[in-house]
Parts: sequence; C-alpha cells; structure tokens
Amino acid sequence: MPRVLVPVTPFLTSIMDQDIRNIAIIAHVDHGKTTLVDGMLKQTHTFRDNQAEMQATTILDSNDLEREKGITILAKNTSVFYKSTKINIVDTPGHADFSGEVERVINMADGALLIVDAAEGPLPQTHFVLQKAMEHNLTVIVVINKIDRKDARPKEVLNEVEELFLHLAHHEGHLNFPVLYAVGRQEKVWDHLPENPDEPANLIPLFEAIVKHIPQPTGDHEKPFKMLVTTLDFDSHKGKFAIGKVSQGHVAKGDSLVILDENSKRGAFRVENVFTSEGLKRVPAEIGKTGDIIAITGTSDISIGQTIADPADPTGFPKIQIEEPTLKVLVGPNTSPFAGKESKFGTPTQLADRLTRELQTNIGLKIEPSPTSNGFLVSGRGELHIAVLLETMRREGFECQVGKPQVIVKEIDGVTHEPYEELTIELDSALVGIITEEMGKRHGEMLDTHTNDRGVTKMVYKISTRNLLGFRGDIMTKTRGSGIIATRIIGYFPVTPKKAKARNGVLISMESGKSTGYALTTVQERGRALIGPGVPVYEGMIIGINNRSEDIDMNACRSKRLTNIHSANADVAIQLDPPLEMSLEQALDFIEDDELLEITPLTLRLRKIHLSKVNRVRASRGADPV
Repeated sequence: MPRVLVPVTPFLTSIMDQDIRNIAIIAHVDHGKTTLVDGMLKQTHTFRDNQAEMQATTILDSNDLEREKGITILAKNTSVFYKSTKINIVDTPGHADFSGEVERVINMADGALLIVDAAEGPLPQTHFVLQKAMEHNLTVIVVINKIDRKDARPKEVLNEVEELFLHLAHHEGHLNFPVLYAVGRQEKVWDHLPENPDEPANLIPLFEAIVKHIPQPTGDHEKPFKMLVTTLDFDSHKGKFAIGKVSQGHVAKGDSLVILDENSKRGAFRVENVFTSEGLKRVPAEIGKTGDIIAITGTSDISIGQTIADPADPTGFPKIQIEEPTLKVLVGPNTSPFAGKESKFGTPTQLADRLTRELQTNIGLKIEPSPTSNGFLVSGRGELHIAVLLETMRREGFECQVGKPQVIVKEIDGVTHEPYEELTIELDSALVGIITEEMGKRHGEMLDTHTNDRGVTKMVYKISTRNLLGFRGDIMTKTRGSGIIATRIIGYFPVTPKKAKARNGVLISMESGKSTGYALTTVQERGRALIGPGVPVYEGMIIGINNRSEDIDMNACRSKRLTNIHSANADVAIQLDPPLEMSLEQALDFIEDDELLEITPLTLRLRKIHLSKVNRVRASRGADPV
C-alpha cells in the first residue's frame, strides 16, 4: 500500500514564533510505541523517499542491544513537523528495569501518548508509566494499538484503561482523555473504532489529536534563560551535549551560563553551540527558545539533574527524583587463571573509570566500592538493568567477574524489609498448574486470577524480589516460552522466608587443560554439559549441570587410553548433545552464593569462588581457605 504523507509546513523562518508540542511515548514493553514513532517519522517527510530509513523498522532503537533484545533501553528524543507545528517526541523504555530512564526524561514533556495493546490490555509497566505521567500532570492521549490482532478486544481494553485512570487520577481532569485506535505497523490511526482495520487510513488523526489536546509548553520568554539537564550525549568533535527543555528565556551561541545543583553554584561556562532536532538529526540553531528541547555544548563538567541558567537568575530546579535500586551485585577484576587473555581492559582502575563514566548518564544506577574486596557494588532496578550494563562493557573490551545478585534490604521501624513486586502472568489455562506450583515454592501470594473466553488465564501475584530471582528463566523453560510475564515494584515489606534451593548441583572441572569429547561423554551421563570438546577449562570452572542436587568434581580433560587390544565398540563415534549456552542474564539468574560469573569479550564462564576442592570444603566448614 502506498504511504500517505501528511501535510507539513516547511521549517519556520521565525523560530521565536514557532508552535511546539512536547510529547512522551509511554507504554508497556512490546505494545508498539517505537513502531508508531517510525510511522510518525516516515509520514511527515522526515526522510527522502530513497533514504534507507523509509524501509527500516524500530528506527530509534539504534543501539545493538536494543535491536537484539527487541526493547527500548535508552530514552531518545526526535522531532517531526506537522503543518506549522514542531512536535518533539521522547521515546521511553517500556521495561520496568529501565524506569529510571522514564523518570529522567518525562520532565521534558507536556503530554503523553499512552500506547496499549488491544489484546493484552494494561500491564504492570503501563501502570508505572501512567502513574509517572499523572504525577507530572501530563495531558494523556490513549492509543489502543494492534486492533488488527485476531485476539484483539479493544472495547474491553478501553474499560480496563478507564479503570486504571480512575485508580491513578490525581484530579477529575485526568479522567477526560481522548482515545484513538491504531494499527501501528501499518501506520494507521482512527479517532473511532473502525469496523474493518484493513480500510485505508493514515496518521493524520494522531497528529490532529496532539495539536488539539497536548498543551503548548509554558514559560516566560522574557525571563533569564534556565534549563534542567535531563540527558547527556557525547561527540568526539563537539564534546558533551547537555540536553533538556528550555523552561524560560532563550539561549544563543556565546552566552555565559552557570551550572547549579539546585541553588548551589557548581561552575560556569560559555555556550559554544546550540542545537535543535529535526527528525533524527541534530542541527545548529541560532537560538534555543522557551519550550523547545535543545542541546548545548561548551562544558564537559556537567551532570544529569543539574540546572544551567543565566547568571542573572542563579536558582536551580529540584533534583530529579529516581526510584531507589532494588538489586546489587559485586563486580570486580577477573581473578580466574584466564584473566587478561581475552580482553583489553580489566584492572581495578579501568573498571572504576568505566563505572564512574556510566553514572553520568545512567542515573538509575548506584556504584560504590565494596567494603570486602577490590571490586564495586553495582546497584540497579533489576537483573536486566544490570545485565545490559555488563553486556555493554563486555562489548567495549572489558572483562570482570560478577557475584550472585542480592536484594537491597531496608530497616524500617526496627524491622528488616525487602522489595516486593507485582507479578502478572498471562498464559494458556492448561499451564496454570505449573505457575501455581512454582509460586508455591517461591512463597508468592495470589492477588487475582481469571480466565477469559479464549482460554487465556491472567494471574497476579505479590512476591518478594529475592524469591523472584531466576523465575523468568525457569518458567520460560517449563512453559516452552509461552505466555506473557511482567513485573513492577510495589514497595518494601517485612522479609519473608527464602525459597528452598530449586537449582540442581553443578559439575566442576577438577583439572586444567582442554576438554575432550571422550571425557564429556561422562559429563553427559551425569547431567547437561555447558561446554563442548576442545574448550580451555581450569580447576574450579563449572562445566555442566548435575542431574542431582549435589556438586560433583569431574575430569573434563581426560583422554581415551590407547591399547593394542581391539574392542567391539572402538570405532563407534562419540555422540554428544549440544552444550547448553546461557545468555549473560540467564547466567546471573543461575549462579549461587558460592559461585561467580566470569565475563570477557569472548566468553562467559561459570566458576566457583574457591577454585580448589580443598578450599571449598574449608569454606563450607567456616575455615579460612588457603
């Protein structure tokens, strides 16, 4: 079907008079917000017809990890022009682990598009992002997407959305929201529920709703310039970009500004360049006006959450409030026998520099020196949040070792509390028994359950984060990847009993060398191998998963003894099953308290903290290993 391009007025010559709308795109993961942004970019002449972007998908998800995982990790801003209006668009992550990104950038928006899947309806992250939008008093437009799905139920989903608004609304005005219906991947939107989603349509109803319902940014252009820094970017030629929405006044190249932590002055600099966005491009601007989202260069000494202002009004904005981390892991230099063989960086100083640099942009993280080792305690919002950081470092050439994730507990009124999550699961009703059994082991408390007329059961549990660790991997295996799993943090509650160890024991190499196919046949008889033949191993490295609960030391390097006695089976080829390969996130889920994950640019290895069996026995008895 030929693409219908919506009306656009060329870029206005008088930027001071330009009409602006700032919107955030918010949704649960995989409900189609990034795809909808693709359509907005394409239908507004942002690209030429012969540009590659016109055929691309998930255009804003340019990060390799985002494309591999199919999720938005980093919040990004772009812009389109509709008639005489510039629409700045902030695409936000939909996964709960990256909620810090949502909290950080939502300050730039005056309104939001809430995208909800027409079959799945509101899910936990929908609840979170809508709550944040209402806390900032944003005007919300609801877009019920994917109405072309065979299992779509747009009317029921609208009722669920209305109930969610009723639950979260701060005032009556929040309950009056416009509703649109969409097939995002076909770039079609309606202001009514169409009888046939295949009928011709385009995105004009969406643009019209944005212009009509989203308010223009407020702020006095005559006052001295002021802007809260909500994003940082880097360029090898231009240096660090401070990005944010201009709250008042205007700024131009050569202006002198001060840097503030709330009302404390931290520095001063002269503006080298001012940029605004046109589509995906950052273009120079003569002036940054009130209400627009701009980027400024001129200083490298600036952080997210600081205010940059005209010296005539040296008052800053309150610090951005971010939800506290719930998980922590110990990250330290690699101490295995293979340390330094597969990486460029890995010393304590190099790790410290890299983690410190991460804090400049990833404000949902907390990093502090470990009191018990030369490593660092890295705290984040969830396993995926931490895994993405470690995977990014790995691709940059770093190596390190990581311990088992631990929940962060708090003392409240003299009682130890731990984080709890609301777990929502949707799957075929035939698999309900598997979930019920697993939740019983993990001390989950059922809050709600119901089965629809399509045989899909929705179950909602309250469960501690500690007992939820490893659940996603376990349940995906048991249900063969079917169903939808989503979580959100709901607060801290008194500590509950820890679930019994559900994982089997492991098979541990008792020798160093290269694994052989002959030795791995024995490993395969005992359990599931994690390595194949010809793989370098060392003493204490985990080479497989035992069929039983105990750990077993095995020789993975043993070769077949040669004799001159003919055996009936001598020429039978060794048959080995493919080794089990874990992702970094799965490996973090898998390890126990006495184990480590060794991460290098080339390899993920599981190992025991104490490599020799003697030292492991001493540690288990409370003695100091040698």
